[in-house]
Amino acid sequence: MKFMKLGSKPDTFQADGKSIRYVSSDLASDVIINVGEVKFYLHKFPLLSKSSRLQKLVSKATEENSDEINMVDFPGGPKAFEICAKFCYGMTVTLNAYNVVAARCASEYLEMTEDIDRGNLIFKIEVFLNSSILRTWKDSIIVLQTTKSLLPWAEDLKIVGRCIDSIASKTSVDPANVTWSYTFNRKLAEPDKIVEDGMKFRERSESVPKDWWVEDICELDIDLYKRVMIAVKSKGRMDGAVIGEALKTYAVRWLPDSIENLVSEAHSMRNKSLVETIICLLPSDKSMGCSCSFLLKLLKVAILLGADELLREDLIKRISSRLHEASVSDLLIPAKPPQITQYDVELVQSIVNQYAKRNGNLEAVEKNEKGIDGFLLGNGSLLNVGRLIDGYLAEIARDTNLALFSFIELSKSIPESARPIHDGLYKAIDTYLKEHHSLTKSDKKKICGLMDVKKLTTNASMHAAQNERLPLRVVVQVLFFEQVRASAAAAQPAVNNHPRDASPSATNTDEEECEKPAVAAQKCKNGKLAKKSSKNSRSGLQLLPSRSRRIFDKLWAVGKGGHVENRSSETSASSQSPTSLVPGDAKSSGSSSRQRRHSIS
Repeated sequence: MKFMKLGSKPDTFQADGKSIRYVSSDLASDVIINVGEVKFYLHKFPLLSKSSRLQKLVSKATEENSDEINMVDFPGGPKAFEICAKFCYGMTVTLNAYNVVAARCASEYLEMTEDIDRGNLIFKIEVFLNSSILRTWKDSIIVLQTTKSLLPWAEDLKIVGRCIDSIASKTSVDPANVTWSYTFNRKLAEPDKIVEDGMKFRERSESVPKDWWVEDICELDIDLYKRVMIAVKSKGRMDGAVIGEALKTYAVRWLPDSIENLVSEAHSMRNKSLVETIICLLPSDKSMGCSCSFLLKLLKVAILLGADELLREDLIKRISSRLHEASVSDLLIPAKPPQITQYDVELVQSIVNQYAKRNGNLEAVEKNEKGIDGFLLGNGSLLNVGRLIDGYLAEIARDTNLALFSFIELSKSIPESARPIHDGLYKAIDTYLKEHHSLTKSDKKKICGLMDVKKLTTNASMHAAQNERLPLRVVVQVLFFEQVRASAAAAQPAVNNHPRDASPSATNTDEEECEKPAVAAQKCKNGKLAKKSSKNSRSGLQLLPSRSRRIFDKLWAVGKGGHVENRSSETSASSQSPTSLVPGDAKSSGSSSRQRRHSIS
């Protein structure tokens, strides 16, 4: 820390209790100066030779036949006045980063200018500030902190502005040349990080990170911190990621960990101001700077504290641009009344809507240019969002107060291309069915309609085939598609062995087979299912529960040329689902059919 010594005479100031200060001298004091609650018994001559204001005050007091002068509003209080008084007496006084601002404001109040005496206190302090304090990183921060209790004097004397400009300028310096960060130097002081004089330039440049300064300015009050960050950003030389790291570090430093302390009456207004300030300071480029996880935490706090609505909307837009980086736990934001759900599903819905709006046009263009396969390979962020929302749906599905409409609406908010596989969606649907026992058949049909059984993996299909919570129609769809997939897999080697005989119909995809169940069933009748495959398929399905096994047996009978009787109304030919195995016979849903449906459900 830089310091400056003034004067050469011994310090003869004495104290008599807490409220009286006097100079030990053979001469009796001839003036009493009241500064706050402290009385100073001093001598006129040394004071009047340095202070223009004291000359006026003493002259006025003499006219009133008084030897006391009152200075109630003195900047810096008794300590600052004592520094000025000692300077007038020529006593030794030491100025440093902690008292220089108070001394400067006090000398300004006392009008200790060059007009009164050459080399007066104002001049000496200004030299010290400009040549030492403002050139030092640590001292500039300390001085800026001390200005808070000396407003508006420190502001009028431009000490605040000069400190801010000094700090902002130093943050933009090449890290290779940084030697003044006291936070960073403490880290380097560890045994394994000692910086020796002979260190090479490259080694030093790698040892100092770009964000070396962010912790050092965290001790500033939020108002001063805001001004420093605005100055740093205005320089235009700071990377957005470093700005984001600085804001995150400050938020972690000052925002309480518990919700109780966050929203307590004693600190809620301060915390609200802090959060709003941080949001305002976020980098202008919404796709850079802060991580999505940090932005979501900011949003959570902003909602709890009732921050400005426009700032929250801006935060939502920022989050939507980086939604692919989020995790499920980040999205679990507690709901506030009058919402009855555990988590704020409406908020997540608005974020996803912003994401879909932002990425919709880009997605369409890229699909046309690359095709669907190239699009998926080149857009991992879209797939990440699909997995994120499916994971979030599985989490909120446990909430018994979650409305079916909210679940369905959120599920449909993301593009179809974000879900090439429906395993995650199936898990969420299954969880919702498990926790919501009062769903009607119509409700179950709606929620299961979100899922495409053709996009389930083999493991998920096997689980769905044994799932008693799913409607019978969905189970039949799953089993039928697995049969078609097995048939296609078995027929594939024959196609490869006879490429000339292969027709376009022999190379249909699984989706095409499942969309044409009558054609697929006819292929099974014609014996295209290999014997080995059929044995494996039937032996594997012995593990299924009785209901699913009986359904599969009915499907198998079609492949063997058998006739399916007593089909349920859910699997009749009148249905447009892939479970309509044989066209026609739409009137076979009599009383025996209803008994059969009851027996297998």
